[in-house]
Amino acid sequence: MKAIRLREGKERSLLRRHPWVFAGSVEKGKADAGETVRVESHDGQFLAWAAFSPLSQIRVRAWSFDEAERIDAAFFQRRIRAAVAMRARLAVASNGVRLVHGEADGLPGLVVDRYGDILSAQFLSAGSERWKAVIADALLAETAALGCTRLYERSDVSVRELEGLPEVTGWLRGDGDSSVTLREHDIQLTLDVAEGHKTGYYLDQRENRALFARLVRQFGCQRVLNCYSYTGGFSIAALAGGAAEVTSVDSSGPSLARAAAHVALNGFDPARHTALDADVNATLRQCLQAGRQFDAIVLDPPKFAPTAAHAERASRAYKDINRLAFKLLAPGGLLLTFSCSGGISADLFHKIVAGAGMDAPADGYLLQRLEAAPDHPTTVCFPEGEYLKGLVILKK
Repeated sequence: MKAIRLREGKERSLLRRHPWVFAGSVEKGKADAGETVRVESHDGQFLAWAAFSPLSQIRVRAWSFDEAERIDAAFFQRRIRAAVAMRARLAVASNGVRLVHGEADGLPGLVVDRYGDILSAQFLSAGSERWKAVIADALLAETAALGCTRLYERSDVSVRELEGLPEVTGWLRGDGDSSVTLREHDIQLTLDVAEGHKTGYYLDQRENRALFARLVRQFGCQRVLNCYSYTGGFSIAALAGGAAEVTSVDSSGPSLARAAAHVALNGFDPARHTALDADVNATLRQCLQAGRQFDAIVLDPPKFAPTAAHAERASRAYKDINRLAFKLLAPGGLLLTFSCSGGISADLFHKIVAGAGMDAPADGYLLQRLEAAPDHPTTVCFPEGEYLKGLVILKK
């Protein structure tokens, strides 16, 4: 077994069971991409079994901190079984569930979602790539009782380039139609795991969509604006909550067409929904110039800041759209605003939104802080896993 020795003092993160070791912390040792290595402190103490990635700045990702454990097919079966069992205990109200959430489940670089009978997986690291065939077999074995019979790969993400890996998509196990009808709480949505965003859809917003339906009903919101709407999940939630007029804004015509189809699928009057193929920032400004007001606005933009290096530019973008939203909200209106950027902390996001309110100028009650659904867990030892953050604000 090849060994990787860390520089003096660089063992602290692994001793705290944080799974990453950066390139600058490695004193000596190398291995092939994804190869399992023994990670040792400067004085030779065992720290972890890990996957080595010679091209990534995250040079080592820990599989296990137990020296007696072996990284083999049985290891991956155990980890996947535990992850699936945890989701079963959550009793998720949907046939779309995140079953494996990377580092949080002790499987760095692996993301797996269930959509009906299809599993959709992303192999994002050299380690998960090396064990892909073993992982695929274990996934189907451990989800057979759920009725999962097929596995589609959605490793078409730019982060693989950092690992020296090409983007890959296609069936890993099974084949056939990749379209699914997603049932969550009281609504239905359709998707195609081969073409949808991420692994097929934004399962992380499931509980926030359900919350929005309840809030729209509770506060009697009639005019709703859903920005960066994608296929209209929050729009359908607003209609389910009793909104009279819902406008979905997105720059993707096909996504908006699916949003319109979702209105019909859920039995709502199409006259209550408007799909607008346009730039969100420009639309917010046009609505302001036209003197329009809304009772609720959702801002769920794409990732403006993938890393902390992009935080300053992203902060300006977040502040601008939130400032405009504050101006467009009627008194007593609701703002649900989100950031999925790993480079923007929850504390920084709150400060950005507060700054947007000051510039508007507007104030509001912070009703609730939001995060990803429970099947996308953050662990105590890996706070970096907390990527989605949101605020519910009631404008004064």
